[in-house]
Amino acid sequence: MIELVHPEPTSVYAVIALFGSLFVWAAVLLVAKGRRGTAEVEAASTRDSGSMLGVAIQALGFLVVGFGPLKLVLGSPDALAIGEVIAVLVLIAGVIALFMASSRAMGRNWAIVARTLDDHQLVTWGPFAVIRNPIYVALFIWILVMALALGHWRGLILGVPLYWIGTWMRVTREERLLRAQFGAAYDAYAARVKRFIPGLI
Repeated sequence: MIELVHPEPTSVYAVIALFGSLFVWAAVLLVAKGRRGTAEVEAASTRDSGSMLGVAIQALGFLVVGFGPLKLVLGSPDALAIGEVIAVLVLIAGVIALFMASSRAMGRNWAIVARTLDDHQLVTWGPFAVIRNPIYVALFIWILVMALALGHWRGLILGVPLYWIGTWMRVTREERLLRAQFGAAYDAYAARVKRFIPGLI
């Protein structure tokens, strides 16, 4: 049987880059949370708390990839280690930029739990003009970055299916709420813009 937690060699600098980026990610999440507004706004919303199960399954996918020992390569970085660090930093920058652009476009519509506000807007601009779920795409790239930086490629065998099962659970609930609120306008948007990959999926 394949050992999912068996690590591949990875640069200590890539691991530092990954964990250092968590502070930036935390700050971005706090800013996005600040845009959500007050408790009164939260009260004036329709929720689907079942989406939290999807969140938990997504988190389990991250845990599977992130958990396990590290086989760190120490010393002066060689060309491979430098390339690995550059790849980690570039991908993380892309993830954070995509999340920031998406949460900014959503404004106070953004939330972890599936919901629509009484005055909810159907967001079709910014990254949402290209794909309907850019934040889930960003998080998927993040799970790949974790595997690269930690050397946990085998964890993707289980982590990726778990992530997409959780994502599908969340997406179906969110789409149900959006269709209930926006009807034909959402159907027209969904027919025009794909969920995850422009023009494909």
